[in-house]
Amino acid sequence: MTAPESSAPRLRGRPRSPATDAAIIEAALRLLEEGASVGGLSIEGIAREAGVGKATVYRRWPGKNALLLDVLRSLEEPGPEPSGVSVRDDLVAILEFMRRRGLAKRNSALLRNVITQMHAHLELWRAYDETVIEARRTALRAVLRRGQETGEIRTDVDLELLADLFTGPMLSRAILHEWKELPEGLAERIVDAVLHGVAPAPRADAPGG
Repeated sequence: MTAPESSAPRLRGRPRSPATDAAIIEAALRLLEEGASVGGLSIEGIAREAGVGKATVYRRWPGKNALLLDVLRSLEEPGPEPSGVSVRDDLVAILEFMRRRGLAKRNSALLRNVITQMHAHLELWRAYDETVIEARRTALRAVLRRGQETGEIRTDVDLELLADLFTGPMLSRAILHEWKELPEGLAERIVDAVLHGVAPAPRADAPGG
């Protein structure tokens, strides 16, 4: 099953209007906020909500999945760029970014709504995973790998599992259990708890060992 394209190929003629693109994406977001399901959305309904013709939408996106992928991307913000100085600080920055996204009520509510439905739409879910989630996990794995190289993290720990240990608690509160608090300092507490568990044991011949 092929992933949907993120947007339609550019056509010759009049350039696309960013304002029209934004209006179409905003219309889809409003419909989702009002309770429309992923399966229930249609190009016709989105076009009507945006006040444009159906052909205007199809000139920009080849189908609903491609449009919805860009709708989901519109809820994303650029993640923090790892400083490369301290593995702990980079991990805290990544989790703090997730915490702040969870506090952004509109984004987190919409993501919860859509993510609970997207497993029934595997093509869309796979495209979102490959183009959005995987990019964030790649950045996280790079930080964890650096931690293994610098001796801050044990080399026998599976990085995929370790990535889940860091992000799982924050995702659980932000997406699955929205009634739980996301207090300041939560990122630091998660990072320190996990780093303590995967830190190399002190050598017996080390000073104080």
